[in-house]
Amino acid sequence: AEQPGCRVAWNTIAALGGIESQHGTLGGAVLGPDGRSTPVIRGPELSGGRFGVVRDTDGGSLDGDARWDRAVGPMQFIPSTWERWAADGNNDGVADPDQIDDAALASTRYLCAAGNLRDPDTWRRAIFSYNHSDVYVADIASYANVYAQRAGR
Repeated sequence: AEQPGCRVAWNTIAALGGIESQHGTLGGAVLGPDGRSTPVIRGPELSGGRFGVVRDTDGGSLDGDARWDRAVGPMQFIPSTWERWAADGNNDGVADPDQIDDAALASTRYLCAAGNLRDPDTWRRAIFSYNHSDVYVADIASYANVYAQRAGR
């Protein structure tokens, strides 16, 4: 509704949630009726190696780490990325990366910056910007296709 020219499909956002946090249940977390995972979901410190280096961008206010950034919430936002794309998807007056509706809307905003996601090249570019990995793009496509097929039954 915010960006009708984006034409993002629900199954793309669902695929991101599935890959990033198993829909808010990663590591045994439980997604509550308020849309928040308990315990909150935090990625590994981004201090190099497998996940690259991202020095702290938020003084630890979102991720609890004042030295390195960690991805936060069910859609796994880097704190500085959350700051740019934050959203209040559940209309409670608070943009919270740990709340699934807020995080899903913020993910949609982030992806829509690429343009019309019905265009396959634009879609791939948007997903690649979320996580710079061709394998990740293929995994999101696979999940999105499975969700669409299940919904079509």
